Amino acid sequence: MAKRKNAEANPVRNSASGDQRSKGEISNGAKMFALAAAEVAAGRHCRDIVVLDLKGKSPATDYFVIATGTSDRQMRTVADEICKAARKHDLQRFGRAGYEQARWILLDFIDVVIHIFDSEYRDYYDLELLWGDAERLTID
Repeated sequence: MAKRKNAEANPVRNSASGDQRSKGEISNGAKMFALAAAEVAAGRHCRDIVVLDLKGKSPATDYFVIATGTSDRQMRTVADEICKAARKHDLQRFGRAGYEQARWILLDFIDVVIHIFDSEYRDYYDLELLWGDAERLTID
C-alpha cells in the first residue's frame, strides 16, 4: 500500500516537534537529508551511490538514495548510521525492511527512501533503469 502525502501535513518530521514549515521548506529538508544519507554511505565506503529526485514522478516519495554495500555487516552499519543522521535531522523512520538478510535494506522516511543493496540485488532490481527519467543529484 503506497503512502500518500498530505500537502497540509509534514509526514517526514516528527509530529512531536511541532514543525510548521511550508511545503517548499519540507522538500528542501528532504533533499538535504537525502544528500546527508548519501554522504554517510560514502563515508562508510559504499559504492555507486546515487540520489534520484522523484518529485512529480512518484506519489510515494520525493527522493531515493541508492547505494551498494560490500558486506552484510557494512550494509547494516550504514543503515544504522543513516538512522542516527535522521534523528539529528529530527526525522522519524516509518519503515525498515531487509535488515536481517542484508541483501536489500530499505529505510522509509516517507519523503526519502534509502536503498542499500548488495551487488547482486542492485544489478537484478536496477532501480536506476526503472526511474531512468529522474534527475540525479550531485553528491559532494
